[in-house]
Amino acid sequence: MANRMWGGRFGGGPGAIMEEINASIDFDKALWRQDIAGSKAHAAMLAKQGIIAAKDAKVIVQGLDKVAGEIEAGTFKFSRALEDIHMNVESRLAELVGPAAGRLHTARSRNDQIAVDMKLWVRDTIDSLDHALADLQRALAEKARDEAATVMPGFTHLQSAQPVTFGHHLLAYVEMIGRDRGRFADARRRLNECPLGAAALAGTSFPIDREMTAKALRFDRPTANSLDSVADRDFILETLAAASICAVHLSRFAEEIVIWTSAQFGFVRLSDAFSTGSSIMPQKRNPDAAELVRGKTGRIIGALTGTLIMLKALPMTYGKDMQEDKEGTFDALANLSLCVAAIAGMVRDMAPDAERLKQAAGAGHATATDLADWLVRSLGIPFREAHHMTGRIVSLADKMGVRLEALPLSEMRSVEKRITSDVFSVLSVERSVQSRKSLGGTAPSEVRKQARRWLKRLGVGRALG
Repeated sequence: MANRMWGGRFGGGPGAIMEEINASIDFDKALWRQDIAGSKAHAAMLAKQGIIAAKDAKVIVQGLDKVAGEIEAGTFKFSRALEDIHMNVESRLAELVGPAAGRLHTARSRNDQIAVDMKLWVRDTIDSLDHALADLQRALAEKARDEAATVMPGFTHLQSAQPVTFGHHLLAYVEMIGRDRGRFADARRRLNECPLGAAALAGTSFPIDREMTAKALRFDRPTANSLDSVADRDFILETLAAASICAVHLSRFAEEIVIWTSAQFGFVRLSDAFSTGSSIMPQKRNPDAAELVRGKTGRIIGALTGTLIMLKALPMTYGKDMQEDKEGTFDALANLSLCVAAIAGMVRDMAPDAERLKQAAGAGHATATDLADWLVRSLGIPFREAHHMTGRIVSLADKMGVRLEALPLSEMRSVEKRITSDVFSVLSVERSVQSRKSLGGTAPSEVRKQARRWLKRLGVGRALG
């Protein structure tokens, strides 16, 4: 039996394998809200332009509302024989309202229909993600404010470098997520042009009003080229690129949580809400939520890579290959949303061990740079020479098996006789972080200032603390 939606050219129906590879309804049914919204806007425009009768448009819109109600209630029966969300909706509409349903597809194609559906879905998802990312920023900034003076080691090469504060560390991720939100906003701005009315690829001979449908669907304007309208999937690529970068940021933080919660570091503790146990080792507390965020990042990056490869050799305009853009996009953005929520939950849940962090902050002679700076500031020694002197002093501390601040003054003077006891005022980790008052530095006063700035920007009332 031929497909009644497009089967005029064909005498028979597709074979079982063809139906299996061709059907997309199993995943594109996620677009039902967007598909119905686009159809309602299109029907209203057709009636206003006199292309279909106003009474038919009214019946169509009423029927589409009934279809939406059925899908919402879970009583709608999706059919793989009808291939996709467009034909499933239109077929049920025909059952509900009769011949008027056949007028809905005037002056449009499934090519511009799926383009507008996907743009609407991606736009809605970006808006949802933006709210979730803002919540993550709030969680980070609030924790940063509360831990502005909690000293911890700062690392390069995962080796102790200089003392910083826990709050300062968290604010670094607030900045990263801020850039992620900016990338999503940029993608949203560029995608916000309406392809509806481009039809299959060449536009239409009907006197449609594309400005009307664009406005009804809250697009900034119609797309300018009918070929590009149906061929374009830049908006998916750009959104997946933003998602991939964001996922990498989340994964880096997740990796730090895994490290920090290990017995060897013991920097923070997660409650049972974000930990799991072992089936054989009763003592274990595994940071599985963080590990899963780290793991899901591969799926998100994979969706971007897969879509790029799918598109790279497609001639203009639409090819059925483009059906492959959906599953990866749906999966990637759903998993990113889950990862954002998981990281926000862990940030609010984590309890830093201030004493353990302070102890680790002083390891590895982390205040050596403060000593070099003191030599420059107090004795007028050129920094490069001060750097070499400090290295020799650090070597003495290593030989004696003591931290830099515990090295006897006499030993320091064996390297530079002008060193005074005042040098010890800069060698504690607390003094070190307090001195870093430059803009964006780790001084607790600067961290509190930056945390308050972000909380105010994010609309948090209790910005002071």
